[in-house]
Amino acid sequence: MAIRGLLSRLDGQSPGARSRGGDERESILNHLKVLLNARQGGSPSAEAFGIPDFADIVHSFPVAIQTIQRSIKESILRFEPRLTQVNVRHVPSENPLVLRYEITAQAIKGNTRVPLKMTTQVSAGGHVDVAY
Repeated sequence: MAIRGLLSRLDGQSPGARSRGGDERESILNHLKVLLNARQGGSPSAEAFGIPDFADIVHSFPVAIQTIQRSIKESILRFEPRLTQVNVRHVPSENPLVLRYEITAQAIKGNTRVPLKMTTQVSAGGHVDVAY
């Protein structure tokens, strides 16, 4: 994952957005990757930014599946204002060490709403991969 430089953070654009004409979908995807890989309490300016540390909830399986699902949805609703009608659904995986979730939402683009569908994969180490 590319780290955003100071100037790209100040103008609100994702890395490479100028060359692609400001692709909003890519910007949302990049922000969700940062958000879902951050752990709550890790940001001094926004204590709730991110999702809970998996080491804290891994021992409560299978209840942890719903806990992670709920925290993903709450984080998106709170920290990604470009998305509305967010729904997160657990998708069973063949690998018991990987949790998969499907995220559906509406992206606000001017006066229109664009439907988005993303998949996430949470590895045993807690890394969250997000893709369209």
